[in-house]
Amino acid sequence: MKHYRIAAIPADGIGPEVISAGLQALEALERRDGGFRLDVTCFDWGAEHYRRTGAMMPEDGTEQLVAFDAIFFGAVGAPDVPDHITLWGLRLPICQGFDQYANVRPTRILPGIRSPLAGVGPGDLDWVIVRENSEGEYSGHGGRAHRGLPEEVGTEVAIFTRVGVTRIMRYAFGLAQSRPRKLLTVVTKSNAQRFGMVMWDEIAAEVAKAFPDVTWDKMLVDAMTVRMVKNPRSLDTIVATNLHADILSDLAGALAGSLGVAPTANIDPERRYPSMFEPIHGSAFDITGKGIANPVATFWTAAQMLEHLGEAAAAARMMRAVERVCADGVMTPDVGGTATTQEVTEAVCEAIRRENVDFR
Repeated sequence: MKHYRIAAIPADGIGPEVISAGLQALEALERRDGGFRLDVTCFDWGAEHYRRTGAMMPEDGTEQLVAFDAIFFGAVGAPDVPDHITLWGLRLPICQGFDQYANVRPTRILPGIRSPLAGVGPGDLDWVIVRENSEGEYSGHGGRAHRGLPEEVGTEVAIFTRVGVTRIMRYAFGLAQSRPRKLLTVVTKSNAQRFGMVMWDEIAAEVAKAFPDVTWDKMLVDAMTVRMVKNPRSLDTIVATNLHADILSDLAGALAGSLGVAPTANIDPERRYPSMFEPIHGSAFDITGKGIANPVATFWTAAQMLEHLGEAAAAARMMRAVERVCADGVMTPDVGGTATTQEVTEAVCEAIRRENVDFR
């Protein structure tokens, strides 16, 4: 039996609720499949830790995590703590410290969930957005001067390196190559951003030569939002910068019915460090404690984690259970249902237990 060490960081808002749901489903999979075991260690880092100690996580936080096989992350953010403190104090140090440069966000319309796009249903929208996750607009370089004075200035420097752009392009082309349609769209803003974005375009063309079976095109980010809404069937795999893909993936989640069904994987493709898996929806303090947070994104995120660990059969079983439960109408209010978080979780666990066919 294979053993995997998992670091669970529920963190803020609905994070503890959905991570608890995800761990319940993973436990059901462990018992159903019997071929692997997850040894989970929980870390109480986040906004509450900040209130107690003045830091979102201990100074040696990444050192504590380095020995784990994967990180299962909830959400970060709190109304009484500035967003830049919560983000730069916990999530980004892990992503950047472990060089998780590929942020992978699959999107598709699940059975039983209605897209806000008219005439678009399951099978019509099936995308994977690859977000460059280590540099670009979120490099953290810049500063402020003359604070409070009329001449105050703030700078935010977007950094694009040939190494960073090349490796995310190779990852995106490789992912597109592995999917049935072998189609990639490269998103930039090279008409207005004539240095870093033009370099993106040039490197995309260079990398494309190594993937002759992949059909690719490029779009300006503003035109891309129109294409996602007006012609979703024309898209498959998408690669974009840290900021652009961050925005586009939220739009993708909304077009699929709800951010509550959108997963994320922060991956170190070279496997030098643990990768981190998190639902996209954020801390959602407006529904925290109400028992109605949608756990589907966390189940899907858990499936991504299992795939990364090499447990593809268990990952597929998880997604079949999720699709079955959604198709049966057992859903939370954000996607038109009346079920609670726990009711959806119990239904998914039961679907895992009751599946008769062994697809391994």
